[in-house]
Amino acid sequence: MVAGAFPLAKLLSLGARQLSRPLAARIKAGARASPFFRSYICLPPAQLYHWVEMRTKMRLLGFRGAAVKPLNEEAAAELGAELLGEALVFGVGGLCLYLEYLRQAGQSRRREEHLEQTLTDLREGLERLQRDLEELRAQ
Repeated sequence: MVAGAFPLAKLLSLGARQLSRPLAARIKAGARASPFFRSYICLPPAQLYHWVEMRTKMRLLGFRGAAVKPLNEEAAAELGAELLGEALVFGVGGLCLYLEYLRQAGQSRRREEHLEQTLTDLREGLERLQRDLEELRAQ
């Protein structure tokens, strides 16, 4: 098996992203089942998202001072679970991109170091040949 021909890191990142989707579905199911998870994890981000979204829409439509009514608990739990699931998928995707960037940067750095070492070796060889040539001319 050739390691360079088959990008194992890309396969692993794709697998991690695919595994994050069922995990997001478990978060949604947990939001429906657990009152603690629903109350303290899902509802606050959902209410904040709803408030920001509605304020933005109202301002775009020209309503400046209108109050935003909070979502009911069921809708907020569903929206919060959806937000957390999407944030998880997005976060895993971003982490995979960052790790791929680090891998590529490391490869580039190693390639530059190898080229620099080769250039240094060539310069040393050239200096050695020039010294040998001067010794031969001196004889």
